Amino acid sequence: MAVTGTEVAAFLGRGDDTQLVALAQESVTVVTAMVRAYTRGGGFTGSEANDELGAVITTASARLVANPEQLSVDVGAVSIRGGFQGFNLAELFVLNRYRVRST
Repeated sequence: MAVTGTEVAAFLGRGDDTQLVALAQESVTVVTAMVRAYTRGGGFTGSEANDELGAVITTASARLVANPEQLSVDVGAVSIRGGFQGFNLAELFVLNRYRVRST
């Protein structure tokens, strides 16, 4: 599964926002590299992640796109604190299935 910026934007309910799609594509590239490094290539066939890792890439990219400045911000009554600080627990459960640990 090759995750695209369009899929991440659609996941966020904004698939028709071309600026968000472009930002999401950049985030997908970064998160895919982090997933590949974390798993040491496990779960990838060539440049494509399997469906489980694709889901991790989608959700982590969505979090990164939601706050691209990675700064705390207040928007009306909503506060966004911090930024992308790594993979969440659910994502780690998936990633650890494919992680190759050094001996």
